[in-house]
Amino acid sequence: ASANAQKVKFGLKAGFNLANLTGDFADSSTITGFNAGIFAEIKITDKFAIQPELLFSTQGNKMKIPVYDISSVIVYYYDGKKNLTYLNLPVFAKYYIMDKLSIEAGPQIGLLLGAKAKYSSDRALPTLYTSKSEYDIKNDLKSIDFGLSFGANYDVSKNLYLNFRYNLGLANINNEPMSSLNIKNKIFSLSLGYKY
Repeated sequence: ASANAQKVKFGLKAGFNLANLTGDFADSSTITGFNAGIFAEIKITDKFAIQPELLFSTQGNKMKIPVYDISSVIVYYYDGKKNLTYLNLPVFAKYYIMDKLSIEAGPQIGLLLGAKAKYSSDRALPTLYTSKSEYDIKNDLKSIDFGLSFGANYDVSKNLYLNFRYNLGLANINNEPMSSLNIKNKIFSLSLGYKY
Protein backbone atom coordinates (compact mmCIF):
# COMPACT_ATOMS: atom_id res chain seq x y z
CA ALA A 1 0.00 0.00 0.00
CA SER A 2 2.88 2.37 0.81
CA ALA A 3 4.38 1.79 -2.65
CA ASN A 4 1.07 2.76 -4.27
CA ALA A 5 0.76 5.82 -2.03
CA GLN A 6 4.12 7.08 -3.27
CA LYS A 7 2.85 6.97 -6.87
CA VAL A 8 0.18 9.64 -6.29
CA LYS A 9 1.11 13.09 -5.05
CA PHE A 10 -1.38 15.85 -4.35
CA GLY A 11 -0.58 19.52 -4.35
CA LEU A 12 -1.42 23.20 -4.49
CA LYS A 13 -0.20 25.71 -7.05
CA ALA A 14 -0.52 29.42 -7.75
CA GLY A 15 1.06 31.92 -10.12
CA PHE A 16 0.75 34.70 -12.65
CA ASN A 17 -0.91 34.79 -16.07
CA LEU A 18 -0.07 36.86 -19.12
CA ALA A 19 -3.35 36.58 -20.98
CA ASN A 20 -4.66 37.80 -24.32
CA LEU A 21 -7.55 37.17 -26.68
CA THR A 22 -6.71 36.38 -30.27
CA GLY A 23 -9.07 37.01 -33.14
CA ASP A 24 -10.21 39.84 -35.36
CA PHE A 25 -9.08 42.62 -33.04
CA ALA A 26 -7.38 45.67 -34.52
CA ASP A 27 -5.32 46.24 -31.38
CA SER A 28 -5.24 43.63 -28.63
CA SER A 29 -2.61 43.38 -25.90
CA THR A 30 -1.92 41.22 -22.86
CA ILE A 31 -3.16 41.73 -19.32
CA THR A 32 -1.76 40.24 -16.13
CA GLY A 33 -3.88 37.84 -14.11
CA PHE A 34 -3.39 34.96 -11.74
CA ASN A 35 -4.09 31.26 -11.40
CA ALA A 36 -4.52 29.11 -8.30
CA GLY A 37 -5.73 25.59 -7.66
CA ILE A 38 -5.11 21.96 -6.84
CA PHE A 39 -3.61 19.02 -8.71
CA ALA A 40 -2.72 15.33 -8.46
CA GLU A 41 0.41 13.82 -10.01
CA ILE A 42 -0.21 10.14 -10.79
CA LYS A 43 3.02 8.33 -11.62
CA ILE A 44 2.56 5.56 -14.21
CA THR A 45 6.28 4.82 -14.48
CA ASP A 46 9.41 6.55 -13.17
CA LYS A 47 9.45 8.79 -16.24
CA PHE A 48 5.77 9.20 -17.08
CA ALA A 49 2.85 10.68 -15.11
CA ILE A 50 -0.71 11.94 -15.60
CA GLN A 51 -1.55 15.23 -13.89
CA PRO A 52 -5.15 16.52 -13.71
CA GLU A 53 -5.63 20.00 -12.26
CA LEU A 54 -8.47 22.29 -11.17
CA LEU A 55 -7.48 25.96 -11.52
CA PHE A 56 -9.15 29.30 -10.91
CA SER A 57 -7.81 31.61 -13.62
CA THR A 58 -8.23 35.30 -14.53
CA GLN A 59 -7.84 36.05 -18.25
CA GLY A 60 -8.83 38.56 -20.95
CA ASN A 61 -7.20 41.38 -22.90
CA LYS A 62 -6.77 45.12 -23.39
CA MET A 63 -7.84 46.97 -26.53
CA LYS A 64 -7.63 50.35 -28.18
CA ILE A 65 -11.06 51.10 -29.67
CA PRO A 66 -11.08 53.76 -32.39
CA VAL A 67 -13.65 56.55 -32.47
CA TYR A 68 -14.36 58.05 -35.91
CA ASP A 69 -15.76 61.36 -37.02
CA ILE A 70 -18.38 61.67 -39.79
CA SER A 71 -15.70 61.51 -42.50
CA SER A 72 -14.36 58.19 -41.13
CA VAL A 73 -11.22 59.70 -39.64
CA ILE A 74 -10.11 58.38 -36.25
CA VAL A 75 -10.33 61.22 -33.74
CA TYR A 76 -9.13 59.29 -30.70
CA TYR A 77 -9.24 55.90 -28.97
CA TYR A 78 -11.13 54.37 -26.10
CA ASP A 79 -9.27 52.07 -23.71
CA GLY A 80 -11.10 48.76 -23.42
CA LYS A 81 -10.41 45.82 -21.12
CA LYS A 82 -12.06 42.40 -20.88
CA ASN A 83 -11.73 40.64 -17.51
CA LEU A 84 -12.67 36.95 -17.78
CA THR A 85 -12.75 34.47 -14.90
CA TYR A 86 -12.52 30.73 -15.59
CA LEU A 87 -12.45 27.46 -13.73
CA ASN A 88 -10.03 25.43 -15.85
CA LEU A 89 -9.59 21.66 -15.87
CA PRO A 90 -6.41 20.65 -17.71
CA VAL A 91 -5.20 17.04 -17.86
CA PHE A 92 -1.52 16.60 -18.66
CA ALA A 93 0.69 13.81 -19.86
CA LYS A 94 3.96 14.53 -18.06
CA TYR A 95 7.34 13.13 -19.05
CA TYR A 96 10.52 13.44 -16.96
CA ILE A 97 13.44 14.22 -19.27
CA MET A 98 15.79 14.35 -16.29
CA ASP A 99 15.42 13.75 -12.58
CA LYS A 100 14.16 17.30 -11.86
CA LEU A 101 12.99 18.44 -15.29
CA SER A 102 9.74 17.40 -16.96
CA ILE A 103 7.68 18.47 -19.96
CA GLU A 104 3.89 18.34 -20.20
CA ALA A 105 1.09 18.55 -22.74
CA GLY A 106 -2.63 17.98 -22.69
CA PRO A 107 -6.17 19.27 -23.28
CA GLN A 108 -7.91 21.89 -21.15
CA ILE A 109 -11.60 22.58 -20.62
CA GLY A 110 -12.60 25.91 -19.12
CA LEU A 111 -15.89 26.94 -17.48
CA LEU A 112 -16.61 30.67 -17.68
CA LEU A 113 -17.50 31.98 -14.21
CA GLY A 114 -17.71 35.68 -15.02
CA ALA A 115 -16.90 38.31 -17.65
CA LYS A 116 -16.73 42.11 -17.44
CA ALA A 117 -15.82 44.70 -20.04
CA LYS A 118 -14.46 48.08 -18.95
CA TYR A 119 -14.23 51.14 -21.15
CA SER A 120 -12.55 54.41 -20.31
CA SER A 121 -11.56 57.62 -22.03
CA ASP A 122 -10.21 61.01 -21.04
CA ARG A 123 -13.26 62.59 -22.68
CA ALA A 124 -16.99 61.88 -22.63
CA LEU A 125 -18.79 60.91 -25.81
CA PRO A 126 -22.36 61.14 -27.06
CA THR A 127 -22.25 57.40 -27.79
CA LEU A 128 -23.05 54.11 -26.11
CA TYR A 129 -20.11 54.41 -23.73
CA THR A 130 -19.62 57.11 -21.14
CA SER A 131 -16.14 58.29 -20.21
CA LYS A 132 -15.85 55.35 -17.78
CA SER A 133 -18.17 52.36 -17.85
CA GLU A 134 -18.35 48.66 -17.01
CA TYR A 135 -20.62 46.00 -18.50
CA ASP A 136 -21.36 42.36 -17.74
CA ILE A 137 -20.57 40.46 -20.95
CA LYS A 138 -20.92 36.87 -19.71
CA ASN A 139 -23.86 36.22 -22.06
CA ASP A 140 -21.76 37.46 -25.01
CA LEU A 141 -19.27 34.62 -24.47
CA LYS A 142 -19.67 30.85 -24.58
CA SER A 143 -19.73 29.18 -21.18
CA ILE A 144 -17.27 26.43 -22.21
CA ASP A 145 -13.75 26.91 -23.57
CA PHE A 146 -11.41 24.26 -24.95
CA GLY A 147 -7.68 24.42 -25.61
CA LEU A 148 -4.33 22.68 -25.59
CA SER A 149 -1.60 23.36 -23.05
CA PHE A 150 2.15 22.79 -23.21
CA GLY A 151 4.65 23.35 -20.45
CA ALA A 152 7.77 22.49 -18.50
CA ASN A 153 8.42 21.89 -14.82
CA TYR A 154 11.55 22.15 -12.71
CA ASP A 155 11.71 20.60 -9.24
CA VAL A 156 13.34 23.17 -6.98
CA SER A 157 13.21 20.73 -4.05
CA LYS A 158 11.44 17.49 -3.11
CA ASN A 159 8.15 19.36 -2.65
CA LEU A 160 8.46 22.65 -4.56
CA TYR A 161 8.48 23.06 -8.34
CA LEU A 162 8.30 25.82 -10.93
CA ASN A 163 5.86 25.49 -13.82
CA PHE A 164 5.97 27.42 -17.11
CA ARG A 165 2.96 26.89 -19.36
CA TYR A 166 1.36 28.09 -22.59
CA ASN A 167 -2.34 27.52 -23.24
CA LEU A 168 -3.64 27.87 -26.77
CA GLY A 169 -7.40 28.26 -27.01
CA LEU A 170 -8.94 26.25 -29.85
CA ALA A 171 -12.61 27.16 -29.37
CA ASN A 172 -14.24 30.35 -30.60
CA ILE A 173 -15.74 31.77 -27.39
CA ASN A 174 -17.74 34.52 -29.09
CA ASN A 175 -21.46 34.05 -28.42
CA GLU A 176 -22.87 37.28 -29.87
CA PRO A 177 -25.45 36.34 -32.55
CA MET A 178 -24.81 39.45 -34.69
CA SER A 179 -21.01 39.23 -34.50
CA SER A 180 -18.64 37.20 -36.67
CA LEU A 181 -15.65 37.82 -34.40
CA ASN A 182 -13.51 34.72 -33.83
CA ILE A 183 -12.25 35.08 -30.24
CA LYS A 184 -9.87 32.61 -28.58
CA ASN A 185 -8.01 32.58 -25.28
CA LYS A 186 -4.22 32.63 -25.13
CA ILE A 187 -2.32 32.41 -21.83
CA PHE A 188 1.30 32.25 -20.70
CA SER A 189 1.61 31.34 -17.02
CA LEU A 190 4.36 30.98 -14.44
CA SER A 191 3.39 29.13 -11.28
CA LEU A 192 4.87 27.69 -8.11
CA GLY A 193 3.59 24.31 -7.01
CA TYR A 194 3.81 22.38 -3.75
CA LYS A 195 3.33 18.61 -3.88
CA TYR A 196 3.21 16.19 -0.95
